[in-house]
Amino acid sequence: MEKPHQITIKDIARTLGISASTVSRALKDHPDISAETKRQVQQLASQVNYRPNTLALGLRKSKTNTIGIIIPEIVHHFFSSVISGIDDVAYNAGYNTMLCQTNESEERERSSIQNMIDMRIDGFLISMSKNTTDYAHFINLVSNGIPVVFFDRVCDILPSHRVITDDFEGARTATRHLINQGCKRIAHLTSASSLTISRQRKEGYTTALREAGLQVNPEYIIDADTRETIIANSNKLITIAPEIDGLFAINDSTAIAAIQILQRNGYNVPRDIKVIGFGDGPLTEIVSPTLSTVEQKGYEMGAEAMRMLIRQMESGMVSTEYETRVFTPILQPRESTQVK
Repeated sequence: MEKPHQITIKDIARTLGISASTVSRALKDHPDISAETKRQVQQLASQVNYRPNTLALGLRKSKTNTIGIIIPEIVHHFFSSVISGIDDVAYNAGYNTMLCQTNESEERERSSIQNMIDMRIDGFLISMSKNTTDYAHFINLVSNGIPVVFFDRVCDILPSHRVITDDFEGARTATRHLINQGCKRIAHLTSASSLTISRQRKEGYTTALREAGLQVNPEYIIDADTRETIIANSNKLITIAPEIDGLFAINDSTAIAAIQILQRNGYNVPRDIKVIGFGDGPLTEIVSPTLSTVEQKGYEMGAEAMRMLIRQMESGMVSTEYETRVFTPILQPRESTQVK
C-alpha cells in the first residue's frame, strides 16, 4: 500500500504559482504579504489539510518538543501506569512522547537511546534494563548536556534526577505484614542484584526478619522475578514449601504465579503459606485468593518524572543540583495473607 503524501508548503506554492517562502510568510501572517495572498494561501491550506512539519520546525530551532521514554517492558502494569502519567503531563505542556521498550536488553537500550539522540529528542525518561552492566550510554547523555530523569530503576553510579519508590520500606512493610499474620519462615522471590530495586527490596525483607528476631535462611531466597522464571524454578519453590509459612515476591505477577504453583501442588493459600506481592496491579483483585501487596503509585511517579524533566528542559540548562522524589508504597492486605 502506497504511503499517503503529506501536503507541504512547496505543494501549496506550486498550486498557487508563488514561491514557497511567500507561502511560509503568508501562513505566519507576515505584514509584507498582501491580504489577498494570505487569504488564498490560508484557504488552500485549510482545503488540503496542511499541517506544519513539527519535526523539521524543531530541528531548525534545535528543539523537537519530543521526549524519549525508555522502559524494560510495556505489558507490565506498573510501567503502563507510569507511561500514562508521563503522557498526560507531557500533552498538557505541549510535548510529544516517543516510547522504546528494551525487553531487558542492554544492547537494545543502548541502540534505542542512540536512535533518539539522532532524532534530536529534547530529553529522556529512563527506567534501565535489569541486564545493563555498562553505563556508558547513560554517561554520554549527561556529559552532552541532554536532560535525563531516571525512574524506578536508576543508574547508581551516575548522579542524576530520579523518581523512585522507597523499595526498602515497601519490602519491610510487606514482610512485617506476613510476620504480624503469624509467619516465621518466610521465603523471598528476588531479582538481579545489579538493580537497586532488587537489592533494596531484599534488604527490606531481611531487615524485617532480623527486627522480629527471625532467621534469614539463604535457601529461602530464590532468583525469580517473572512468571516465566518462577515456573522454571518451581522445583525450588516446591522443595522449600513444606518448611515455609510465608512468601514475599518482588512483584505481583511473580507472586500470582507462585500461588498457582503452590495450589497445583496441594498447598492452600493462605492457610498453609501466606503470600504477598509488590505493585498492586489490577490482577491482584482478580486472582483467587486475592493478593495482598504494597501499592506502587505508577501514574503519580510518571507525572512527577515528566514535570522534573520539563523543569530541566525549560530552564535551558542541565542542573547538577539533582532532585530525588521518593514515593512510599502502601500496604493493601487481601485474602492471600488472611489468618484462617
